Amino acid sequence: MSIFLNKDNKVIVQGITGGEGTKHTALMLKAGTNVVGGVNARKAGTTVTHKDKDGNDIELPVFGTVAEAMEKTGADTSIAFVPPKFSKDAIIEAIDAEIPLLVVITEGIPVQDTAYAWAYNVDHGNKTRMIGPNCPGIITPEESLVGITPANITGKGPIGLVSKSGTLTYQMMYELRDLGFSTAIGIGGDPVIGTTHIDAIEAFEKDPETKVIVMIGEIGGDAEERAAAYIKANVSKPVVGYVAGFTAPEGKTMGHAGAIVSGSSGTAQAKKEALEAAGVKVGKTPSETAVLARELYKAL
Repeated sequence: MSIFLNKDNKVIVQGITGGEGTKHTALMLKAGTNVVGGVNARKAGTTVTHKDKDGNDIELPVFGTVAEAMEKTGADTSIAFVPPKFSKDAIIEAIDAEIPLLVVITEGIPVQDTAYAWAYNVDHGNKTRMIGPNCPGIITPEESLVGITPANITGKGPIGLVSKSGTLTYQMMYELRDLGFSTAIGIGGDPVIGTTHIDAIEAFEKDPETKVIVMIGEIGGDAEERAAAYIKANVSKPVVGYVAGFTAPEGKTMGHAGAIVSGSSGTAQAKKEALEAAGVKVGKTPSETAVLARELYKAL
């Protein structure tokens, strides 16, 4: 089992002919992802050549729109490698086509564009689950990768991971590679994102294969505090947490666009306390967090 993504998902790539789209389409195919085509209005009707996971050449069709790609291929998932200034239109196009899952990798999309797209999705019945933007996407090891996470870090296993940080996603997967993961999802660190910690934790709670949930947060905002309240009220599985940014100075904007700290709200300490009050074990470092997760799993 897994959450949101498995080997049966049919994936299209918005921006398949660009540099990032080309590179990561190849890597996703190598990971076993069922990529069935791409979208680029200016290159509609052409094909791109890639290799499947067995090294055989395949021709992927390029369509003019997401709706056409879905109609012709049966795609249910899209990943967008589109420059920031065009990303809002790409997201809206995917929402209009009612694609069930959309992963937006792009960093630097203006917050008002993401906020508009988020509200647009809500207004249209929330039929598209958006992951991101500014994220590494989602991977169900040995089944499917829709994103930029290196697929060879780890295999399948009992840990469910949700993280605001891309690099910390990779580190946690490496630290717990001996156990493996049901699904690892990078939700992105921007102030407005599609899928939240709570969305992922709710799905992991329902997934029978996920035995321990690892949640990585970072300073700024109140997403981790809200997740703590949700965990306390709704989650029966053990949850381990890590919050990046214990040494961040107050009042300074750090790293990810969402990370600004004012007073005690949004600090790593405040988040740690909220999580611990909800029964979540919180590590001081990613490595310590991995040790806690391993201990909890062995105690099951």
